[in-house]
Amino acid sequence: MPKNLRGRVRGLLHGVALGDSLGAPVEKLSAAQIKERYGRVTSLMTRWHKMDLPPEQRNHRVRGDGIITDDTLMTLALMDIYADVGRHLDAWDMADSMVRQIAWTPRWVPELQREAMLIDRLFYPEKWIFQRHQLANCDPRQGGIGNMVNCGAAMYIAPVGVVNAADPKAAYDEAIAFASGHQESYGLEAAGAMAAAVAAALLPDGNIEAIVNTVLDLTKDGTRAAIADIAETARELRRAGADHSAACDAFHVRIARYSVMGDDLNHMPEKVGRLTDAYRPSRLQAIEELPLALGFCLLNDGDFHRSIEDGINSGRDTDSIGVMAGAILGALHGEDVIKPSDLAQIDAANRLDLTLAADAFAVAAGNILTADRIAAADRDAARAALMTPIMVS
Repeated sequence: MPKNLRGRVRGLLHGVALGDSLGAPVEKLSAAQIKERYGRVTSLMTRWHKMDLPPEQRNHRVRGDGIITDDTLMTLALMDIYADVGRHLDAWDMADSMVRQIAWTPRWVPELQREAMLIDRLFYPEKWIFQRHQLANCDPRQGGIGNMVNCGAAMYIAPVGVVNAADPKAAYDEAIAFASGHQESYGLEAAGAMAAAVAAALLPDGNIEAIVNTVLDLTKDGTRAAIADIAETARELRRAGADHSAACDAFHVRIARYSVMGDDLNHMPEKVGRLTDAYRPSRLQAIEELPLALGFCLLNDGDFHRSIEDGINSGRDTDSIGVMAGAILGALHGEDVIKPSDLAQIDAANRLDLTLAADAFAVAAGNILTADRIAAADRDAARAALMTPIMVS
């Protein structure tokens, strides 16, 4: 059955928030640690593994019971930017609108349980946006240079795919232009690939195989190789009927060729001065989160809940893996994937109205898409006129 833009955006935003809030309580645990502590995480009502620590040891944050993190908050901020400016974005919008969103716009930050600036919650690679653009006043297109290379731009870039619905190449290009103000190298490439995946998911009668193939046609270097390797592995595992444990092991072996992080994601004093290729620019490496998210989507033939849950229970950067799988499959399937009880819990835990936010963004995106269609018609007419044979008297 055809699905309209509003329903697709509702599914996407719910997928982002669901993957985020399901994955947040177990972030940075390995697959083995998750299995030992929780069995299998499938419920929003999951207690954070750090919740019993003193507040200062968990940075005075709370998680669990549906609480979202910066992945969803940054996605919502990007949606608000599109609504404010009413057009496509580039690096200057990162330097202006995104800085205003993270550093000068107070909002309820659920993990902090208080109103704050979003920058108070952000990880260092996202704080970099403020440092580079407002404090250093850099050329916006050079904002990502020198940043810690990670999944920070890819985790919130899904709205770029929506305003370029059914045009993955345009989504890729806009994501690269916009996120160049935040990330570089394979962190930037992942943002382009993620936006392209969402745009491909919005094609009529799309499916996960077509989405992955579209991404592979567009993306470059280590990011492309990592997605291709994980996709091949996922198809082999699906044919063999492999269980989740076998899939985790196989995916982690494959992704190790492109990412040196492994299971240890914590930044501890003993790591100071240690030589590592992690988080450094490279044409050979890739972030883990998007290839793994696409792998679990393929493994489960696009099943929304199963793919998100498999991704989360694979460990490591669980919330971002869940966000990426949720955004892509939410856009693919639309609002039919939403369980009312999950939506109600997420809204209540975070003082949000996800449906209202999705519908407002759908209107903004629809206006941009309409303007694109008119501009394309004018362009085609102008080109046709140029092709008219010259009349010789």
